[in-house]
Amino acid sequence: MSIPVVDLADFLSGDPKRKSDFVQQLGKAYEEVGFVAVKNHGIPDELIAQQYEFVQQFFSLPLEKKLHYEIPGLAGQRGYTSFGREHAKGSEAPDLKEFFQFGQMVVDGDAIKEEYPDNVKVSEVKDFNPTLVKAYQNFEKSGRSLLQAIALYLGLDEHFFDEQIHNGNSILRCIHYPPITKEPKSAIRAEQHEDINLITLLVGASADGLQILTKQNEWVGVTSLPDQIVVNVGDMLQRLTNNKLRSTTHRVVNPPREHWHTSRFSMPFFLHPRSETSLACLESCIDEKHPKAYPDATAGEYLDERLREIGLKK
Repeated sequence: MSIPVVDLADFLSGDPKRKSDFVQQLGKAYEEVGFVAVKNHGIPDELIAQQYEFVQQFFSLPLEKKLHYEIPGLAGQRGYTSFGREHAKGSEAPDLKEFFQFGQMVVDGDAIKEEYPDNVKVSEVKDFNPTLVKAYQNFEKSGRSLLQAIALYLGLDEHFFDEQIHNGNSILRCIHYPPITKEPKSAIRAEQHEDINLITLLVGASADGLQILTKQNEWVGVTSLPDQIVVNVGDMLQRLTNNKLRSTTHRVVNPPREHWHTSRFSMPFFLHPRSETSLACLESCIDEKHPKAYPDATAGEYLDERLREIGLKK
């Protein structure tokens, strides 16, 4: 399935018509599909290539060295999480992956810094952390522009989300799905789920496998070109918009048997707001046909609930 493609250069062009057309294309795609491919996304190709290179070097380290970066008590929010620790909400089967998470860097004296643990520094791969810093900053910048377009589509001020995501609790996750070495119990590497956050930005994974569940209840593979990133709606934005913008169910399936010997790498950026941000349904998204679907909650409360559901927090 080729998902809708939008060009972020249109939104940033300074041309009112191109900007307006982009807003409508993006909003319509999120109402109908939940995923878009974005070109001219502003994340340099060479940075993405470097990130993949250093991430692969990290996951190639012996397990005992990687476990040095698995910090108890952080609920996987920083550093390494070993194979099989996380599962999808409602599923008992662990996902067939290990991952490393890198979070917000507060540099402006904002008191919210106290909420965030320090990032975990990997010593064996020299350029690993500096590259993640650059990637994080680029993802955050592109995500801010996309949320500005979403705000306009919802009839809000263009900068509605800006303060909410400033020093927000966003996460850059580097995932490794190791080679399959024996007959798997399931055809699924990562069970079906919806993302927790506002939006997710995903640079092209190193192999196929991502599938989305269509409104016709059919699983279809998602493909995007090398110069595009895939961006989907998460549950926080679905709650905020009272289901106007839908969080799309997706999963990662095992490769064909002839590719079992290969690894799959993926690097999603989960764009989160600050913990005190209200996720109460927007009044403009509530009417007789669409009564309020969710109780009020803050982003911090909702994240805490979901981390417990997926097994990362006790």
